[in-house]
Amino acid sequence: MKPRCAEYTEEYVSPDKVLSLLRRKFRKSADSMELRDYKGGAGNETAYQCLWVQVEKQRFLDLVDELREIDFLHFHITSGDDIGEAVQLNYHFSIFRCAGRGKRLGVTVTVDVPKDDLVMPSLWSRIPGIEYSEREIREMLGVDFDGLPNKALVFLPEDWNEDIKPWRRDETGPRPEDIRELS
Repeated sequence: MKPRCAEYTEEYVSPDKVLSLLRRKFRKSADSMELRDYKGGAGNETAYQCLWVQVEKQRFLDLVDELREIDFLHFHITSGDDIGEAVQLNYHFSIFRCAGRGKRLGVTVTVDVPKDDLVMPSLWSRIPGIEYSEREIREMLGVDFDGLPNKALVFLPEDWNEDIKPWRRDETGPRPEDIRELS
């Protein structure tokens, strides 16, 4: 049984073409773009491709909007890391999910958010399902999301000192006295 999909999914665009479109549009603001192959199976053939794009914070929404023009942008998760002077966010998406087996393209958009300006535009108005991921990044790494309506804690206790960011490696990270053994 073929899945019921919108007509635009018939217009599958190859990963190389997606890369070319983005390079043309974001030539000056994208730090890097790379198409990675993920191999597997008995023949060790390419089973999946993922496009990795690093973009300036100011052009992040433009890039997301461009991806949404190419195809329905399916959000997976946001991951983050304290990399010293900045918090690095990785937004994991996929496109062409309905185009058929082997045509789905993973897209990871990386943005470095400087610690002296830990504010990112929220994707909540475009992708409401991103709410919990943005809330998690906010409470664990201290990145505020402009436009996110609910900024309540998700994983930490209600009485948690919000000045302590559990995933940070700097002075805002937990001190030994903030950590307790569970067993």
